Amino acid sequence: MEVEKLSRLRLLLNLHPDLTYSVVNKVQANLHREYYLMKLTQKILMVAGSAAIVGFATAPATSAEVTLRGASCWPIGSPPSRPFEALVKDVNARGKGIIQIKLLGGAPAIGSPFTLVQKVSKGAYDIAGCTESYYGNVLPEAPSLHLMTKTHAELRKNGGIAYIEKLMNAKNLHFVARHADYGPFHLWLSKKIDKPDLTGFNLRVAPVYTAFFKALGGSVQVASMPKIYTLMENKTVQGFGWPGGAFVPPWMKVTKYQVKPGFYTSAIQTVANLKKWKSLNKAQQDLISKIGLEYEIAWEPKGPKVQGIMKKSAAMRAKGGMKVIEFKGAVGEKYLKTAYDEAWKEVIDRSPVHGKALKKLFQ
Repeated sequence: MEVEKLSRLRLLLNLHPDLTYSVVNKVQANLHREYYLMKLTQKILMVAGSAAIVGFATAPATSAEVTLRGASCWPIGSPPSRPFEALVKDVNARGKGIIQIKLLGGAPAIGSPFTLVQKVSKGAYDIAGCTESYYGNVLPEAPSLHLMTKTHAELRKNGGIAYIEKLMNAKNLHFVARHADYGPFHLWLSKKIDKPDLTGFNLRVAPVYTAFFKALGGSVQVASMPKIYTLMENKTVQGFGWPGGAFVPPWMKVTKYQVKPGFYTSAIQTVANLKKWKSLNKAQQDLISKIGLEYEIAWEPKGPKVQGIMKKSAAMRAKGGMKVIEFKGAVGEKYLKTAYDEAWKEVIDRSPVHGKALKKLFQ
């Protein structure tokens, strides 16, 4: 380019010899300046391009392994916490290089179990294992999940789980799966009763069966799982509610009677922070969802896994001398009807439109 311009300049001098060399020098200087600037620009562009390529090569890939902060609504190692711990272990084993969950602890060591899902919603934790009876303060319709009389497969097919997911999304939560279920809840007592009348009894409760026990005449107080033994031992309470499949062996020392029939279902769910969930790529979401669904199928209450756990727990209690009080016939039917009527009434009172819709889907 410069050579071409200089040639033109020489031609101009031949045609116009009156031009001074000072003019020529100025023209040549300008040409050299233009040439220098052009080369400098080319070098800058080449360096910038190389930097961009290097930056692209060294930047973290969008599929880089992500670690989620996890928590349990129960003490780590306790019966209701173990399935979530197992799920976390499976995710970490199968998700190397894709997704990991760091289990930071369980309630009450990390705080109240009744506020854990609130913390997930706010982003303090990314994922948690908890029962819906502990997060009705976030989702008023949550008790529907333990009042179901259908399998989870049926609820996924008829839109029941999708309905819950929509309500959860509005609270910045995502329903992953029901990862465990220890069968129906039971009433456990230190004193014998001959009929479904709890007048004079003070009972430790979780929100799941509060309305039911009050309808039977009992007085109630909310307390976390680790406090049950002490409350029974010092006779502050004379009974409590808990699923048969997750009965804790030390409670045998302070519990004399199991009341049948059992009621509801003791579902335990994996829930995640919705914003965090959406930030995961498809492979990460798919892995957690796949494992969650595997647990959901394996822990169906009438399936062999749960039935085996309940049978083993019942044998342990029988060996320890616990007696069973069973209401049969019309009395037993009324007992169960009261349990479900009171619970659904509470849900519908809190959320009239959604409560009625969920009852049709879940019952």
